[in-house]
Amino acid sequence: MKILSPAISQLARLRMGRIAYFMQYPVQVQQQVFQNLISAAQYTEFGKQHGFSKIYKIEEYKERVPVHTYDTIKPYIQRTMEGQQNVLWNTPIKWFAKSSGTTADKSKFIPVTVESLDECHYRSGRDVISLYYNNFPDSDVFTGKSLIIGGSHQVNKLSEDSDSYCGDLSAVMLQNMPFYGNMIRTPDLEIALMDEWEEKIERMANAVIHENVTSIAGVPTWTIVLIKRIFELTGKDNLADVWPNLELYMHGGVSFTPYRDQFAKLIRNPLMHYQETYNASEGFFAAQDVIGEEGLLLFLNHGIFYEFMPMEELGKENPRTLQLQEVETGKNYALVISTNGGLWRYLVGDTIQFTSLLPYRIKVSGRTKSFINAFGEEVIVENADMAIAKASEATGAVVNDYTAAPVYFSDQGNGGHEWLIEFEVAPTDVNTFVSVLDNTLKSINSDYEAKRHKDIALRPPVVHVLPKGTFCEFLKSKGKLGGQHKVPRLNNDRNYLEEILKFAATMNT
Repeated sequence: MKILSPAISQLARLRMGRIAYFMQYPVQVQQQVFQNLISAAQYTEFGKQHGFSKIYKIEEYKERVPVHTYDTIKPYIQRTMEGQQNVLWNTPIKWFAKSSGTTADKSKFIPVTVESLDECHYRSGRDVISLYYNNFPDSDVFTGKSLIIGGSHQVNKLSEDSDSYCGDLSAVMLQNMPFYGNMIRTPDLEIALMDEWEEKIERMANAVIHENVTSIAGVPTWTIVLIKRIFELTGKDNLADVWPNLELYMHGGVSFTPYRDQFAKLIRNPLMHYQETYNASEGFFAAQDVIGEEGLLLFLNHGIFYEFMPMEELGKENPRTLQLQEVETGKNYALVISTNGGLWRYLVGDTIQFTSLLPYRIKVSGRTKSFINAFGEEVIVENADMAIAKASEATGAVVNDYTAAPVYFSDQGNGGHEWLIEFEVAPTDVNTFVSVLDNTLKSINSDYEAKRHKDIALRPPVVHVLPKGTFCEFLKSKGKLGGQHKVPRLNNDRNYLEEILKFAATMNT
């Protein structure tokens, strides 16, 4: 593979020219993407219903097409899953990415077209490597293999008489990956697509320990589980001793902030690099272009047209959305996309902030439905992750996972926040941990600070320390043990928290 590395490096550099173009002309590129999407879908059923053939301007598009959630666009997707074509997109749709569901459904099924695979997911993957090589031109990352830690949904036919298939996004991508992609990844497809997560970790660990792994891609939680099993099998405590040529970990899906110190201990190699990506079932949106600095470069020429909804518009019947040239740094926006996968003005469910406008860089700040705002405190996931990280640093703790919810006003006292935290390494002093957590939230969120003033609206947070493995066992009991399923960090009601508390109580009996 050593001989291939210079050639791949050269291809990556050539790709940087196209990346530089959309960085330099972002508004023009997005206008072209918009026109291409409208033109391609004008004769689909959705396009005809919304008059795509008469749309020439973005404002006309906004007037004719409402913002959709999964529940409102689901009838079109359902018909496509039943075999009808030319409903949402003008080429046949045979693949659907299965992900965690909405309030009404256990699972969502996102259409995956040939165009969205080739022009979005795979192109973005190549761009990620190009950006990495641009930072480290002497990299040898392609002298070995990339360990892909995917999800846990086997590719399945939708029905016996159907020619359509579903699986989580990683499974769909692996199943359709070009042959050269399969040459440089590990483990074998049979293991990578296994449905039973615990057996998958075991077989994956045994399969990859003797490979020359130079990069890893996966969600932090499950990557840590795999690394620990590899340590048990090898007797090592440093992944650099297992794979001395390992140089890159590509992560996404959840904030890396609570895991950074843990990875530094698991992979003690000063040459190790970490690159964040923002890839979802609906599309590959962004990736770090400057390794080690905050902000992900927004991918603008990958079959996705973006709109950005100010948070005060969320929930309105006709919400206002902004284009690139209208956004500001430091403000929260709900992400709205139209894609070559047949999604139209689709509310992804993530909130983002712009960290830079030249070029356009973003960070994921939370979820439209993952926040606590029971008392006007507007605590988002980014706030919580930072507070957890600060409290961990101050007390030597390592947090595996957490969730939080409001405590409502009652005759017994005023409101507050209740946290369930599972530690890998317990804090030296839990009270100090809680104090730093609380004070950090005050320092980074003025609304929280105002509500906490003299405990008038919010009393100090209540923290319950859960036994190791509680969250994992809870997800397992729900049939949601796998890479695509995550513990929601914040909840604006108590349903999820109460369910876990009850489950934890049964574990102790």
